[in-house]
Amino acid sequence: SMVIPRSLFALHPVQIKMTRYAFEPSNAAKTVKTRGSYLRVHFKNTRETVNALRGMHLRRAIKFMENVKEQKEIVPCTRYRYGVGRHAQCKAWGSVSGRWPKKSAEFVLQLLKNAEANAEAKSLDVDALVIERAQANQAPKLRRRTYRAHGRINPYQSSPSHIEIVLTEGSVAVPKPAEEADRPKKKSMKKAKAERRQVGTTSE
Repeated sequence: SMVIPRSLFALHPVQIKMTRYAFEPSNAAKTVKTRGSYLRVHFKNTRETVNALRGMHLRRAIKFMENVKEQKEIVPCTRYRYGVGRHAQCKAWGSVSGRWPKKSAEFVLQLLKNAEANAEAKSLDVDALVIERAQANQAPKLRRRTYRAHGRINPYQSSPSHIEIVLTEGSVAVPKPAEEADRPKKKSMKKAKAERRQVGTTSE
């Protein structure tokens, strides 16, 4: 085995420098962080999955990932949507195309549970945690090869990901008052016009 002299580390301090989070919260005492590096999960699907979590409460995000695995809720594709099918569940997001990336959901779900354990260790209110920052970055591609016709060789690379999630203790989600819940919903112009037409036909 080759011995590397200590002088080389002095020339390249980046090699021994600890990696940092891309986002540093203002109040570290009320914040928990979790991160996964070099994860063997496709970057494009993971990016869309993580992007959908921003602003969610922790409990809601965990439930959302479980629903995605069971195809009860969908992850909207906003950037990498070429060739992605259109589904009715995307209407909830105001989008058209989306997917159910099961593997990405499993990795993100494990990170969310890790963040929940970190919050309990810091004695934070888990029900009040909100995802303030969530991002996915491309990791270095892992190179393999595939064999083609006529003796040719093409690259066969994987696209791993780095995932970072930062949660901050915010206000607990408050349910709507009973007065607002009982308030009648506003009718659309199309529906009101149809009702007036029905009233006119019955009076005749």
